[in-house]
Amino acid sequence: MHMSSLLVVIAMLLRHLRYLLAVADNGGFTRAAEVLHVSQPTLSQQIRQLEETLGVSLFDRTSRTVKPTDAGLAYIESARRVLVELAAGKRALHDVKDLSRGTLRLGMTPTFMAYLVGPLVRDYIALYPNIHLQLFELSMDDIETQLANDSLDIAIAFDQVRSADIESIPAFTETLALMVGRNHPRYDCHATLTAEQLAPLEFALLTPDFVTRTCIDAFFAKVRITPKVVIEVNSVNTLLEVMRYSAVATILPESIATQDRGLCKLAMLDEPPQRGAALLRRKNNYHSAASEAFMSLLLGKALGPGKSRHA
Repeated sequence: MHMSSLLVVIAMLLRHLRYLLAVADNGGFTRAAEVLHVSQPTLSQQIRQLEETLGVSLFDRTSRTVKPTDAGLAYIESARRVLVELAAGKRALHDVKDLSRGTLRLGMTPTFMAYLVGPLVRDYIALYPNIHLQLFELSMDDIETQLANDSLDIAIAFDQVRSADIESIPAFTETLALMVGRNHPRYDCHATLTAEQLAPLEFALLTPDFVTRTCIDAFFAKVRITPKVVIEVNSVNTLLEVMRYSAVATILPESIATQDRGLCKLAMLDEPPQRGAALLRRKNNYHSAASEAFMSLLLGKALGPGKSRHA
């Protein structure tokens, strides 16, 4: 086959794959045609051509909503992987090893955004001022999804990864701490609190859908305390505002308890909860020079002199 003919076939196949995913992701031909800016008859014809080539029906058109057949589901998943790999390959072609230009798409869970992102970004742009940074605050589930579909290059999150397609590289251990604001009677208290002294405190905590809250609840169960949770908040920044003006306690990463935030860390007799933080990225993917440089920066800071990543 002539090279020009081969390129035409490849271009047609890629168009078929994009049209296929548009129908699957938009739940039908009408909306997919609008998104693709093509007519519905053209879109339907393209999908029919693909089905004839494969010898199977990809969509069940007998119901009011268009749904993929079993064969369609399998092929859609493969098509999605193909387009993700092609996009990664295109980025690899334009990657610049000397970091004189490029983009880094970085995701973090909310608690890391509260204390880690500022110093890291400061140091990264000082070293690589020509790299364009895109920062995203995301839940753990959204981070896994966006790494898998190649919407993110790298992420800082917890090491509890569920997807086998995502690589988890241990970075550091994060310690949570009990803290109060200036309006709390225990602000500037230097005594170590026992479980009995902890029990009467009123708490403002993140909502249960946060991984941080899961860790906190496990700690309370371990020390056999049912905390008095009077406020629940679904935003770290909002929780910090609540702490500025309310006489309640909270548990957050200890690095958040700084003087400029008006927070004081209180010592506890029981060992505070800890959790592993990790760098996450998609396995078997092209990793740009910008993301490799970021990984080296974070791991270098986390390890420090004489430390081991697995310590």
